[in-house]
Amino acid sequence: MVDQPGDSVNRAPFEVEQYETDGAVVLGVSGEVDMLSAPQLAEAIHAALAPQPAAVVVDLTKVEFLASAGLSVLVNGQAEVSPPTRFAVVADGPATSRPIKLMGIDSLLSLHRTLDNALSWIAGA
Repeated sequence: MVDQPGDSVNRAPFEVEQYETDGAVVLGVSGEVDMLSAPQLAEAIHAALAPQPAAVVVDLTKVEFLASAGLSVLVNGQAEVSPPTRFAVVADGPATSRPIKLMGIDSLLSLHRTLDNALSWIAGA
């Protein structure tokens, strides 16, 4: 069997790394967010929001593919937020910010090009 581009052998593994910086819980996501990995992202967002931190930032900088299932998770994550917690998404480029903007989800989310921009937005609140 010959590996074709896009085969799972060639994909970066899906991972969510959680850490805190500048008073925000950051979820650093990498790999592909599709129907198989989206539930893991949903659980990570839910767990990060549970203690009601000042802010949760979903950083998609290292995401190579964002499917509609991942977009739904982001919208649902935003819907789970209770004030005063703030929710931001970092996405830049064709794999992440493009689908978010094409679907009009950027009007529902606080979308930022860099983590520093998201953290500045949170600090300015």
